[in-house]
Amino acid sequence: MASLDPDAPTDAALLPVLEELQAREPIFHRPELGTGAEDLERQMAPDFFEVGASGHRYSRSHVQEVLLERYAAGGEDPWGTSGFHCRQLGPDTYLLTYTLRQGERVTRRVTVWRRSEQGWQVVYHQGTPVT
Repeated sequence: MASLDPDAPTDAALLPVLEELQAREPIFHRPELGTGAEDLERQMAPDFFEVGASGHRYSRSHVQEVLLERYAAGGEDPWGTSGFHCRQLGPDTYLLTYTLRQGERVTRRVTVWRRSEQGWQVVYHQGTPVT
């Protein structure tokens, strides 16, 4: 019988990329990468969008607005990550998957990253609750 939770090792040639991207996740929960509007502009590709756990699509501008409100409110943001896997999709584009734990909430995360002249930019993000 096939496993419902397959092991997904990252190709050894991609381990340096995996290390760089793992340090940026979970996206938008890393205050050391910046919490201002200019920081978000730099981190998000112009064509960025997100699909939330509800299945709704969220635009770049909506996500930026929500994040700026969250950052302004401050407070604790405890989380843990595990199970990172990286796959190259194109010359400068990578798919990163991992598990995020926020208290009792567990989600599988998918982020598409693109290396640009400005550095790493997130192109797409989705979180799916584990039930």
